[in-house]
Amino acid sequence: MTSVLQSQKVIVFQLGEEEYGVSVDQVKSIERIQPITRVPNTPGFVKGVINLRGVVTPIIDLRMRFNIEEKEHDNHTRVIIVSVEDMEVGLIVDAANDVMDIEMDNIEPPPEVVGGIEADYLHGVAKLEKRLLILLNLNKVLSRKELEELKTIEEGS
Repeated sequence: MTSVLQSQKVIVFQLGEEEYGVSVDQVKSIERIQPITRVPNTPGFVKGVINLRGVVTPIIDLRMRFNIEEKEHDNHTRVIIVSVEDMEVGLIVDAANDVMDIEMDNIEPPPEVVGGIEADYLHGVAKLEKRLLILLNLNKVLSRKELEELKTIEEGS
């Protein structure tokens, strides 16, 4: 008999008023914001690269990726380093709140659009007591073509 995964562990982070979750399996680390080296000829949501412990890591501004109004970085701003298709990418978020287990029963398929974010980017929506948590599908947040472009940035630096 195979065991069924009853819950999913996610890192919870904030963009504006919304809370998002990303599977802890894809998260490498959570870092404070640091100086980012701009890379020419990249999409607007690609802020540039950072040197993270000797690894050149492309940095994506999730607010810009999701067409949410930009905001000044502050003491709460974090960069979540995630692994997408064997590549490390940093995601700038307003705050990284906590780690939580979400029961699979509480996760519903995503609606067509949530707060202007296309359903493609979403894995589902978790209903928690007084909160709704938007679960991201990181493999869709960046298209294969965009990942290829980021790889060339990573290698070219």
